[in-house]
Amino acid sequence: MDSILVTGGHALNGTIPIAGAKNACLALMPATLLTDDPLTLTNAPRLSDIATMTALLKSLGAEVTALQSGQVLAMSSHALTSQRADYDIVRKMRASILVLGPLLARFGHAEVSLPGGCAIGARPVDLHLAGLEALGAELELRDGYVHAKAPGGLRGGRVVFPIVSVGATENVLMAATLAKGTTVIENAAREPEIVDLAQCLRRMGARIEGEGSARITIEGVDALHGATHPVVTDRIELGTYMLAPAFCGGEVECLGGRIELVQSFCEKLDEAGIHVEQTERGLKVARRGDRIRAVDIETQPFPGFPTDLQAQMMALLCTADGTSVLEEKIFENRFMHAPELIRMGARIDVHGGHATVTGVERLRGAPVMATDLRASVSLILAGLAAEGETVVNRVYHLDRGYERVEEKLSACGAKIERIRGT
Repeated sequence: MDSILVTGGHALNGTIPIAGAKNACLALMPATLLTDDPLTLTNAPRLSDIATMTALLKSLGAEVTALQSGQVLAMSSHALTSQRADYDIVRKMRASILVLGPLLARFGHAEVSLPGGCAIGARPVDLHLAGLEALGAELELRDGYVHAKAPGGLRGGRVVFPIVSVGATENVLMAATLAKGTTVIENAAREPEIVDLAQCLRRMGARIEGEGSARITIEGVDALHGATHPVVTDRIELGTYMLAPAFCGGEVECLGGRIELVQSFCEKLDEAGIHVEQTERGLKVARRGDRIRAVDIETQPFPGFPTDLQAQMMALLCTADGTSVLEEKIFENRFMHAPELIRMGARIDVHGGHATVTGVERLRGAPVMATDLRASVSLILAGLAAEGETVVNRVYHLDRGYERVEEKLSACGAKIERIRGT
């Protein structure tokens, strides 16, 4: 397996281009299943998760062609051969469940394996299933698969989510575009990725109102058509690289960044003593002093502090002046990076969903192991500020969500390289 070697102590100065959002693209790609016409996505990220979704769509008979070195995805579902998403592909990524709603809406039946993915919490699919049942779907769980049918087609209904779920909102949103009548989603997710999906579906002829709020209304149409849509900037990659100069000093401009994508995150950065400035090209970030201040973090659904930036923020707070408390309220098993940071000299005390971080003067390089996608990049960032060398092992997680990490950081002065496994 590959590993990443980081030598700490080098300030970062320069620009970092931010890719299209992985989580947005993984929802946009299944939208091709809703129409015979071509759907083209621009600004697509080049990641292993995108390759997994590509393989899943191709297994159904869809055509997916990567153009411009993978930054453009040209897709067509005019000649699908299957409505069964097999375990061998679906087990690799939880977002695979997002083919269920489109297949059911267009064909009236689908079989989708229960998904796998990062081990950061249960994340059950029951909210997806309950939402589709509210649209008239008949569902049965058998042999590890969701067997879904709607012989007369889906029909509009009222979907009330007991908790906010991005994936369930996306699945129901796509399915409702072809349902007969009006669908109202209550307690809908408000993330930019939801807004992006709604905008793409509207380009395809869907009738949608209210995206970005807790209530989304969809008026079903008989058919959707093709479209071209640019994938929104990845706010998690953006936030990750915004933190880089806060670890080791310097000034970095994140190209394509916008404050509104990371507003609550920026508020915490300001509280910690990190300056963020909107420019014509993106967001410019620099640490104000030699050491950041401790801050308390509570993860929440958008527009709150993102759970996908919690690990990176914890790594930063390991060298803050004072004690910080982080509360994880989205996933119940998302402090697995804490023991690895402790190996680097961090002082972290975890109790359930709370972590208390007491800042130290400096971290020390050490061999560490990535446990999930965001944990992997948090350890790389910690290595930027640590004394000596840090080796991050099991970085196959990293490649699911960050493209060309070594290239982007080294272009700004970081000492970082990938060590290829045998």
